[in-house]
Amino acid sequence: MIRRAKRLEPIRGFGIDEVAAAADRPAQANPRWPVLRMENLDTDLRLPPEAIAATVDGLERPEANSWLPFTGDLGLREAIADFTAERTGHRYEPEREIVITCGGMEGLLNAVLATVDPGAEVIVTDPTYAGIVNRVHLAGGTPKLVPFRVVGGEWRLDQDALAAGVGTDTVALLLMSPSMPSGGVFGEDDWRLICDVCRERDLVLIYDAAMERLLFDGRPLIHPLHFAGMAERTLVVGSISKEHRMIGWRVGWVAGPAQAIADIGWTHVYNTTTPVGIARAAATAVLRGEQAHVGEAVADLERRRDLMLESLPDWPFVRPGGGWSMLLDVAALGFSAPEASRLLLEDSSIAATGMVGWGGAVAERYVRFVFSAEPAERLESLPERLEGGRLAAAVADR
Repeated sequence: MIRRAKRLEPIRGFGIDEVAAAADRPAQANPRWPVLRMENLDTDLRLPPEAIAATVDGLERPEANSWLPFTGDLGLREAIADFTAERTGHRYEPEREIVITCGGMEGLLNAVLATVDPGAEVIVTDPTYAGIVNRVHLAGGTPKLVPFRVVGGEWRLDQDALAAGVGTDTVALLLMSPSMPSGGVFGEDDWRLICDVCRERDLVLIYDAAMERLLFDGRPLIHPLHFAGMAERTLVVGSISKEHRMIGWRVGWVAGPAQAIADIGWTHVYNTTTPVGIARAAATAVLRGEQAHVGEAVADLERRRDLMLESLPDWPFVRPGGGWSMLLDVAALGFSAPEASRLLLEDSSIAATGMVGWGGAVAERYVRFVFSAEPAERLESLPERLEGGRLAAAVADR
């Protein structure tokens, strides 16, 4: 028998695959409706205009089929340096302070492996994407959960819990805004507290920037690098999968101080060797291209969010401030998240994922509805789909 590594003991699945498999079996869903695919962060939003043409044009170049450079094409790193400087005012040196990774999630794992010793604590929010929580586990770290609270129907960081949650074993904060899966957004006072804590306790901030421009209701982009003293203690993990909707290209990066990036570069090399040779030309073109399409995508996502909230006013959704998804409080209706997920598929042909394993007590109350992959005309069917279902009966009884 093959011995199982101890680091895998706390790791569990994130449920998306199970819901997707059930949705693909017609007998699991209500035959009246085609399944609404709201379980996974795919998207039907248009790609950036440069994405496909630049990919095709780059396929016959030798660089597209090369191992080198191991830590990423210099032209792409220069594009990332300029792209980041435009929104933060801080320009990373491309050769020493940026490494290209196979998507943002590889970048996050590399950052944790390079900065977190076994047994050390990493602050994350509750809820947090299960893929982030479990990457901390894979590195041997311990996720320390700080809750989001629902205030006025929206997510708010529990600032007191954050301040109290930093202990002697804490070495890093791994945070995202807008956060997955909640769509919770940090305000300026949240970021000020986060940065104060990092400076005062000499902590690393691992900042997942993948969704940072997907902000609703006119919210401004507030970046941790805007705060004094944070450039030397922040690792910015970026990606073209969310803002630019280029999921299949698998292009991510980590930017930060040179010494840490050197370590992250070796972590990357001994994990995957070569980052995204075929995708490098398109990623460079898109990052250097005109960015109006991001605002158009945000407006479309915001319309979808509003359509759902307005058409289901009595349902206990928490209004997201950005991102691709929002959460339904099924515990308030008397259901567990896995049970509610099953009933949504059986009664209404809605594939949505329960948040068990996506944090702790807060996450486990919720089911995630992704609105990035279904157009508004299909989302308009939600009230009719849900009518007569077992969750709808619980909503009526509240």
